[in-house]
Amino acid sequence: MEAVDEQHIRESHGPSALLLRGGYPWGYDVAAEILVRDGKITQIEPAVDVTDAEVIDVAGRLVLPGLVDAHCHLDKTLYGGPWVPHSAGDALADRIANDRTRRGELGIPNVDYVTALLERMAAAGTSYVRTHTDVDPDVGLRGIETVRTAAEHMSGRITVEQVAFPQHGLLTNPGTAELLEEALKNGVETIGGLDPASSDGDPVRNLDTTFSLAERYGAGVDIHLHDGGTLGAWEIELIADHTQVTGLRGRVAISHAYALGQIDEAYQARLLAQLAEAGVTLVTAAAYSFPVIPIKKALAAGVNVACGHDGIRDLWGPYGSGDMLERAMFVAYRSTFRRDDDIELALDAATYGGSRALGLKSYGLTIGAPADLVVVSARTPAEAVVARPMRELVLKAGRIVARNGRLI
Repeated sequence: MEAVDEQHIRESHGPSALLLRGGYPWGYDVAAEILVRDGKITQIEPAVDVTDAEVIDVAGRLVLPGLVDAHCHLDKTLYGGPWVPHSAGDALADRIANDRTRRGELGIPNVDYVTALLERMAAAGTSYVRTHTDVDPDVGLRGIETVRTAAEHMSGRITVEQVAFPQHGLLTNPGTAELLEEALKNGVETIGGLDPASSDGDPVRNLDTTFSLAERYGAGVDIHLHDGGTLGAWEIELIADHTQVTGLRGRVAISHAYALGQIDEAYQARLLAQLAEAGVTLVTAAAYSFPVIPIKKALAAGVNVACGHDGIRDLWGPYGSGDMLERAMFVAYRSTFRRDDDIELALDAATYGGSRALGLKSYGLTIGAPADLVVVSARTPAEAVVARPMRELVLKAGRIVARNGRLI
């Protein structure tokens, strides 16, 4: 297919109405026209009669909602800087120590690196990002401030939510709990956590502290859970219980949750039912050879599933592109999805599942939602995931922010 006609593409300032003509909105059986007015979707119809809108011909293209990266680490990135050979060992503890000892030497967190990565994400069609930002006595709130500055540079192109993340321990690293509270006081929306059992050795007190802070400041919770087997499964039960007790249904996520792929089917089914009842989201990055959340079983049980990159070119690993269609492909591939309807589940995790994880009140290809849209040369969602075509057009709240893979 030919590229979108650039003569019909406005820059950052232009008419308040746009009409995308001839495309195939995801979820619609036939071609439909999308009218965008004052930054929102106002009509999706086979034909829209309007005279005051700028028309953009997207004939034959697939139109997707803005992509959602529900789990990454912007503050750690080296993106846009010189290549840094990976220097950590293979164990989780090695990567944590490598990050902690070398971040100062490499000037991390770095506003320019974070901004460069956000530019790449926006050009690739990502509209929303949830990033886990390190908070500890060594770095203080510098990471929070760095990411906030970069997000301000990218205002109007991509939306960033931060998670105050105790990467180096909560109970075992004195002063961290106080800094997490300070981050929440300063507007951070979500509090994170890391392996309450293996990281802190006291999972009950760890979760009591985390959920108490979330309750006090009206925050969400998103916990990294690498612990495997029955230990990790027990921690999943504890998180679900805390969610129920604190009334945080719909505001809690467990990222990675490797244990769900390492326990027997009966136990797995019980846990998924408990997570569904508690309204806890599962987030996967499909990273390396680590277990992937059983997506089809989770969805069948009523559990929301989202996905994200995890680290992107940082001291934890050199991989990652900032492209959420690529990440959806990894999720589908690692889940051994081959059928189109299964592959589409991975795209759902990178869009609607992510929007639910972030608690977005209005999202998607629906009337009244912000016009966060991505146009690609594909006829089906599965083709978009597998082929990962260039993003011909990206809109954020009705404003064109990228065309033909480049940020405007």
